[in-house]
Amino acid sequence: MLENKIDKDLLGAVADLHEVPMGAYNIRKNGEGMARQSTKNIIIEPKKDKPGIDIIVKAGTKNESVHIPVIVTESGVNDVTYNDFYIEDDCDVLIVAGCGIHNSGSEKSEHDGIHIFHIGKNARIKYVEKHYGQGEGTGERVLNPTTEIEMDENSYCEMETVQIKGVDSTLRETNARLKAGAKLLMTEKLMTHGKQVAHSNMVINLDGKDASAQIISRSVAKDESEQVFYPRAVGNAACRAHVQCDSIIMDNARIRSIPEIAANHYDAQIVHEAAIGRINNDQLIKLQTFGMSEEEAEEIIIKGFLK
Repeated sequence: MLENKIDKDLLGAVADLHEVPMGAYNIRKNGEGMARQSTKNIIIEPKKDKPGIDIIVKAGTKNESVHIPVIVTESGVNDVTYNDFYIEDDCDVLIVAGCGIHNSGSEKSEHDGIHIFHIGKNARIKYVEKHYGQGEGTGERVLNPTTEIEMDENSYCEMETVQIKGVDSTLRETNARLKAGAKLLMTEKLMTHGKQVAHSNMVINLDGKDASAQIISRSVAKDESEQVFYPRAVGNAACRAHVQCDSIIMDNARIRSIPEIAANHYDAQIVHEAAIGRINNDQLIKLQTFGMSEEEAEEIIIKGFLK
């Protein structure tokens, strides 16, 4: 299945896959299915009307996982895929996604993934998505994920999205609706460098009583890169939400952080905070006293910040 070093490197970077995974999986390469396996409790079916898959996790499934990474290894590929996740009631599963692009040519390579999550009552999921780009070519590496989340009563979703490096342009669109008692923890981490651009838009609607959301964004912008964050939490019932955006800015980079909160119910409790600043000079000096160069000290601080 892992055909060559590039495939292995990309799958290792975005999904920690170094061999065929246990459980259910679907691996997509250059716009085509590369390998697929279902299990008794997790069914993966290709869509009939458009590119993509349906992932059905049967009610009561516990302690199982599904891997659905995408890799692009050719210049000029424009891959669009639609994935629907049907997480039935009382499940507890791990979903590992991610996309890696290796572009050694002069044409743009792009992957647009549209993921829709239907999370049943009392179900729990953890979703991890990593994006990564590499290759010595001049062609752009573009990743544009769209995520829609529908959470039923008392469900729980922990979602971690990470942009490691090498992505020239990304536009992230995330929308969620939470019913009564649903809990969403969303953590976004990314680093940009060179002339890279990253935009992230989120709208989290808390529609049911006692729904809650925590949105955390942590980023580092280097060189002449640009980042824009626009997370919005909307309280439509007696609910709680916290939005936090923290960024480190370096060199000639530019960052805009626009957290927004809205309350449409008198018992909605919503808080936001945002901070943008450079690396703490005292931390740099302290690490340099241990014999590190300034560049080594910066790398240690950034890794800790994005951990």
